Amino acid sequence: MVLALLAIIVVASLIGIAIVLLLPWFPDQASNVAPQIDTFWDVLIVVSVPIFVAVTAMILFSIWRWRQMPGEEGLDGPPIHGSTKLEVIWTAVPTIIIAVLTAYAAILLVDIQAAPAKGTRVVQVNGIQFAWSFTTKTDAGVVKTDRLYLPVNEPVKFDVRSKDVIHDFWVPAFRLKVDAVPGITTSYSLTPTKLGTFDVVCAELCGLGHAYMRQTVTVLPRDRYDAVMAGLADEAGVKPLPAGADSAALGKQVFVAGNPQTGATACGACHTMKAAGTNGVTGPNLDEMLAEDNAASIKEMIVKPNIEIVKGYSKGVMPADYASTLPKAQLAALVKYIDQSVHGKG
Repeated sequence: MVLALLAIIVVASLIGIAIVLLLPWFPDQASNVAPQIDTFWDVLIVVSVPIFVAVTAMILFSIWRWRQMPGEEGLDGPPIHGSTKLEVIWTAVPTIIIAVLTAYAAILLVDIQAAPAKGTRVVQVNGIQFAWSFTTKTDAGVVKTDRLYLPVNEPVKFDVRSKDVIHDFWVPAFRLKVDAVPGITTSYSLTPTKLGTFDVVCAELCGLGHAYMRQTVTVLPRDRYDAVMAGLADEAGVKPLPAGADSAALGKQVFVAGNPQTGATACGACHTMKAAGTNGVTGPNLDEMLAEDNAASIKEMIVKPNIEIVKGYSKGVMPADYASTLPKAQLAALVKYIDQSVHGKG
């Protein structure tokens, strides 16, 4: 009977391992550290599935073999004394398994957290309820944008910060994630290895808009990356305009980039508006929502966003401090730009 039970445990474990390893747990690997992390996951599966099967099988066998029979309800069972040898074994074996896996994880963590090589590209990641922004020093200058762009097969270090509460910067395809904590800078390094666009999410509950705190990272060939960043360098950031310049042009800069000096979040990080080329989904589509609104209504929605909430969206998601974080001239320019863009006045 013991041999039959062991045979069942072995066969069930092999089948369980095969099934679990075939499940698509993660998205495609897109960084140099992803294969190492996925291998560690596979090792945990290979170790844990047999333990689960063995414990479950022993419980079920014990229930079947030593179950209470009719007429034995009043019996307390024979007195027994535990096996010291068996207790030592089932204490020592799990301890050894955990120690080995812990050592493996520690070595992997040290390897992943190795200091980045000199000259590694640095990206400043800023989290704020409920959007991400990224600042990168490039050959074209310092670029601040709400979408992350990276060159393929080149190392990058992320310096992660938060302006309000704890967030968590996570790119599932890269596998690594780190908390964004107010007042300190956290970081990690890796090398993107796959071309494409991948999700950026917040993995720490940070408020009502947590589920909408999403963005993308696009990994490009180096020549294409340089071209994109050169174009963004001319648009990103709130830059001084020549005297007499159209205020709507300043409004576009505020809409696309916010105001880094005062901490005003870019509208384009959360909203779609065709004229600005933004496609955020955290907030409503402005082309549709503001079609019937005038400039005064648009301004009120910006400075008092919680007075009326669009169906399907939550109160408190949109920052309510634009009246204080945007100078009057920039707020007026932003309102004018949105009004002109939505109603085709430009």
